[in-house]
Amino acid sequence: MARRALLVAVVLAAVVGADWAGIRFLNPYVYRVLVLCGMNVILALSLNLVNGITGQFSIGHAGFMAVGAYTSAAFTVYAVPPLLGAWGSGGWPAGLAFVVAILVGGAASAAAGFLVGLPSMRLRGDYLAIVTLGFGEIIRVAILNIDAVGGARGFAGVPQRTNLAWVLAVAVFTFFVIRNLMRSFHGRAFLAIREDEIAAEALGVPTTRYKVTAFVIGAFFAGMSGALFSHYTYLHTNSFTFMKSIEVIIMVVLGGMGSLTGSILGAILLTAMPELLRFASAERLIIYSLLLIVLMIARPQGILGRREISLRALTPWRRARPTPVA
Repeated sequence: MARRALLVAVVLAAVVGADWAGIRFLNPYVYRVLVLCGMNVILALSLNLVNGITGQFSIGHAGFMAVGAYTSAAFTVYAVPPLLGAWGSGGWPAGLAFVVAILVGGAASAAAGFLVGLPSMRLRGDYLAIVTLGFGEIIRVAILNIDAVGGARGFAGVPQRTNLAWVLAVAVFTFFVIRNLMRSFHGRAFLAIREDEIAAEALGVPTTRYKVTAFVIGAFFAGMSGALFSHYTYLHTNSFTFMKSIEVIIMVVLGGMGSLTGSILGAILLTAMPELLRFASAERLIIYSLLLIVLMIARPQGILGRREISLRALTPWRRARPTPVA
């Protein structure tokens, strides 16, 4: 227990230190790219739980992000001021309200994931993809017709509370939750469904329940990413189109289906690469596409495949030593 508490303290100190260093030494443009990288890491990790670990095929992740973003923003704009007074008062009440807003966004997305997943998880492959695609578009069109959250104008007046520290904290939380879930009994059930759903069901694994569970958990973290996004930049449905879902899928496939560290690597690469190629101006999209094509031809299983980058593997002095033969 003491070791875990120390690990949490070290991680929190690193997160706060990274945010302080970013504000002090980086220009606002680079800082913004890092924040967007963190949000996409959360999205890629959450989608990897569904597509890579459980072996389903969802292309409606932007819809869950939109649900979390707009629900969290509406909670902040309409519910927080009567409860806690002016948002700009600062201090721990504002921080606590922001945490609640993030959780509200995640819970709303999880509820949407359950409503979508329960009737559709008996589908497989392309049929499931079509259902999730339709859900994402329904959510986007529905938001466009809700005047309380701005409709087609976008949702203005949402306080800008997100910074690099918040994003990194949620990303670390997402990683450790999904990693520990993979190592648990339930994670083995997810992997069994991915390898052979019929065999898993024959062995007594309730496949539908576990697929819905993976869908709900993935939607929850996508909603948290949306909540962070809504409190960072101007909120509009143009940020949650079909192409956003495809972008997140490419991150997961590029990093490696089933690899959490691969998803992190893929999200960072695909977020930062277009910005690094801005020197090429008009040709940057062509170069970006060619790089993706070459990488997928050279590594069709993704950069890491199903492997993970381990701290133990990177530090030879921590590797287990062979037991001497008596």
